Amino acid sequence: MAQPTRLDLVGPQIASISNWVDEANAGRDPEALTWHRVAKTAEEAGEAISEWLLLTGGNPRKPATLDDSKVVEELLDTALAALGAVEHFRGNEGRSLDLLADKVERVWIRAQESTGDTW
Repeated sequence: MAQPTRLDLVGPQIASISNWVDEANAGRDPEALTWHRVAKTAEEAGEAISEWLLLTGGNPRKPATLDDSKVVEELLDTALAALGAVEHFRGNEGRSLDLLADKVERVWIRAQESTGDTW
């Protein structure tokens, strides 16, 4: 039997993190919790935009940064928040990466069809 790779572990880890968030908020109204999970994704995207503005000097009150690592970290936080929200919607079953792979495949096929290319 082959050893699991890091990617084999990521789906269950995302589900575990999502379950942890859900359990920490178990006393909240279920609709409020779901709203929070979706809104958290938007919050993280906003933080990525803020870091991009700093990187590019788009905020004249603050000095431009020279390193894009904070933008990348916030983009990863956005992705993790989104995948966690997917897990929440699907009962924390550890399927978010499978669902993401299905989505990537559908978009990839549409992209190929729109250009007439096969890459």
